[in-house]
Amino acid sequence: MSLKGRNIAILLAPRGTEEREFTAPVKAVAAAGAELTVVGLAQGEGATVNHDLEPGDSYHVDRLVSEVSAQDFDGLVIPGGSVGADRLRGSDDAVAFVRSFFEQGKPVGVICHGPWLLVEADVVRGRTLTSYPTVATDIRNAGGKWVNQEVVVDQGLVTSRNPDDLPAFCRKIVEEFGEGRHPGQARSA
Repeated sequence: MSLKGRNIAILLAPRGTEEREFTAPVKAVAAAGAELTVVGLAQGEGATVNHDLEPGDSYHVDRLVSEVSAQDFDGLVIPGGSVGADRLRGSDDAVAFVRSFFEQGKPVGVICHGPWLLVEADVVRGRTLTSYPTVATDIRNAGGKWVNQEVVVDQGLVTSRNPDDLPAFCRKIVEEFGEGRHPGQARSA
């Protein structure tokens, strides 16, 4: 599916985003023809990690989350990494940014620990999703239904558990971004 003419945002924490959960979606979305904007909390570079503990590479932040709006984009990717996801959910700007995608019915792809941002944004009530297993209780406590599956699609929300699920996750985010807005996405916002 072609994403030509679409602009997709991907969040990057200053430190702690899981490398493969950042780079694989970037490659998939770019290969489908979308323009990609790396959105972060701080100017400069964001440092990724491998398996939460080993240093990864650094990537340039194109725009600050405090300077952008969901109106600027056609979709959003939220990579995992427990440290990175925790830093992002601690930012009021990042939480508001994420919530606005749901309010506007725009597709969102989230993997691993990334659903912590969804919990913080209060957009999981009544939704079915997956995540890294240790996030399951947070999802349930926020009113969502957690399932242990490779990839789950719920009205424009795509979720996966971990880096092993990236092939299925990347296929589905490209598909959902290509479909565009999903009115059902706003039901949990």
